[in-house]
Amino acid sequence: MKTEYIERIYAGWLAKIIGIRYGAPIEGDTYSEIKKKYGEFDGYLVDYHDFAADDDSNGPLFFLRALEDGRHGFALTGQDVAEALLNYAPFEHGFFWWGGYGVSTEHTAYLNLRNGIPAPRSGSIEQNGSTAAEQIGGQIFIDTWGLVSPGNPDQAARFAKEAASVTHDGNGVYGGIFVACCISYAFEEQDIQKIIEKGLSYIPQDCEYAKAVRAVMDFHTAHPKDWRECFRYIYENFGYDKYPGVCHIIPNSSVMILGLLYGEGDFGKTLSITNMCGWDTDCNVGNVATIMGVRNGLDGIDYDKWRKPINDFLVCSSVVGSLNIMDIPYGAAYIAKLAYALAGEPLPERWRGIVEERIDSCHFEFPGSTHAIRTRVETSDGHRQEQKACEIFNTDETAAAGLRSLKIVMEKAEAGDCVYAYRKTYYQPKDFYDDRYVPCFSPLLYPGQIIHGSVYLQAGEAVTYASLYVKELRSGKIYKGEEKLLKAEKWENFDFQIPAAEGALLEEMGVCFRINGEKEKSGRFTGLIDELYVSGKPDYSVEFAREEQEQWTNCHWEISQFTKLKGLIYLENGEMHLSCADFAEAYTGRYDWQDYQAEFSFTPLIGEHHMLNIRVQGAIRSYAVAFLPEKRIGILKNDNGYFVLADTPYDWENGKEYTVTVKVKGNRITVAADGAKLLEVTDTKRPYLQGAIGVSVQKGSHDKYRKIVVKGL
Repeated sequence: MKTEYIERIYAGWLAKIIGIRYGAPIEGDTYSEIKKKYGEFDGYLVDYHDFAADDDSNGPLFFLRALEDGRHGFALTGQDVAEALLNYAPFEHGFFWWGGYGVSTEHTAYLNLRNGIPAPRSGSIEQNGSTAAEQIGGQIFIDTWGLVSPGNPDQAARFAKEAASVTHDGNGVYGGIFVACCISYAFEEQDIQKIIEKGLSYIPQDCEYAKAVRAVMDFHTAHPKDWRECFRYIYENFGYDKYPGVCHIIPNSSVMILGLLYGEGDFGKTLSITNMCGWDTDCNVGNVATIMGVRNGLDGIDYDKWRKPINDFLVCSSVVGSLNIMDIPYGAAYIAKLAYALAGEPLPERWRGIVEERIDSCHFEFPGSTHAIRTRVETSDGHRQEQKACEIFNTDETAAAGLRSLKIVMEKAEAGDCVYAYRKTYYQPKDFYDDRYVPCFSPLLYPGQIIHGSVYLQAGEAVTYASLYVKELRSGKIYKGEEKLLKAEKWENFDFQIPAAEGALLEEMGVCFRINGEKEKSGRFTGLIDELYVSGKPDYSVEFAREEQEQWTNCHWEISQFTKLKGLIYLENGEMHLSCADFAEAYTGRYDWQDYQAEFSFTPLIGEHHMLNIRVQGAIRSYAVAFLPEKRIGILKNDNGYFVLADTPYDWENGKEYTVTVKVKGNRITVAADGAKLLEVTDTKRPYLQGAIGVSVQKGSHDKYRKIVVKGL
């Protein structure tokens, strides 16, 4: 596989996010409404300070995980994708549109799967009828199957068919195949017509989807100048009024073809024309943008107009909170990892360490990438310098590792200024412009872990010291590592182990540059950072008396640090409560924690099914220590349904607090309660070797939790 395909994967994934953000403010608006309000436009319509999660990015990222999580590996089946959907989507909130059974296609398929209807029947016309099956979702979640198959449309078509059939059928599946194949072929072909023809070659030529695409192509051939005339043709022949349901695939795919053809190969023009047509704008522009991003590459995407406002920022709304804080390079690196594995080739040496060892690091190796790094300036006594702004630039001037790094420039630096360059490691509802798809989070960073980073000072700058730091959310306290005097034009490597701090919630990690010198002097400051990443084991506690209820909408709230799968969850008298009618679960911690000890201080209140989860990889993949009926305690495994690995008598009772300690090391799980060892089991069948922690109840049970302590082993 061509090495340059890695950057093209990044360009395609970046473009997808650009398209989503561009189309989001006018999603659902008609051509006439958009024209009246905005007229002609070519650039973002809303200046988001942080753009919340979107279904168009959730689906492509998390369904792709079926390649690693699934039972069939690279021989992907629809049921593998179905289980990825069940594993990563919260129950009826976030992730995608929960519009009701028979109304929202994805909601319908999800409930089918939850109730034992397997894929592809879960998304079939036979099960759900053609109206639900042929809505737009079959193609809007499909981009990554093309990105993971550079120049291999056969593979893209196979994967897209399996994935789209979980939720859709008929034209809904054909649209997914078409889009994935176009993306795959765009790695090798520049001619837009040929890209479209390649996509069409993988679907039945007599299907309605193919007929609509060819009709728009024929109109363009006859009328190549005026895209608005073409839209009138689409409106009259393939408009929303011609098709049932909320968001049918045919009108929207017709608009996509219009944009691709009349955009004439220009990235911005293609996106803007597609957007001005209206209907499902974020979906249509997102799909078109991915094709164009791959075709044009990074050089074809205007940095100041499209990339700089995004700053590589992305959040998601899966049920795994630590995976929801995800910058765009992370997604691209993950896709590239799978693409090379599918091709049976090793990653290029330059990328191997990044992808295999520190995939969520800030490495800056993609040209123009910033990893959502932010800056602020404070005086040495902590006062914010609002009038002083820093600019950040990706540069190939020098790097600690690889070829690129991030440059931070402040024009008017003074003695005593502290320049903070940082990555956000936790977000709250107030951080976002909107509440689209209610993203919820677990921190990326915990006490006990180690921050690594490399720092560089440009020649001719003032005397400057640097240190790594973290910031605690509630207190605002900053913890700093060793401070070093920087030598000009020399990379300095830093390591900082975060001290244990009970109940700490860390919201930032980064580098602090402290500028020394004479007060009356001011001048330009230029520093560089590279290889900012986290390693090590947690030494961490959740004190529920310190946690807060985070309200996203009038009807949806979470507990800070936790993501909820389902159930009633709230805080009362310094404890967290969880109850259910059928089942309830909530999780925190990092997805990639391996060997650790978790100590739960909790009280079962009502019912006979109380569970403490470890190695949580999502809604259908975890272990649990369970207080069970008939006075028993057991170790359970959730493999798309819980079953008992081992159990023993234990005279537990409701209303009494217990301290349950669980050790997970390799594939061995050990359980003690109030200091007495009770159970030990070794899982030999597809064991879960990493995962977060959580709590859960079933069958009407109700628990409360006072404290959880996690220590790496």
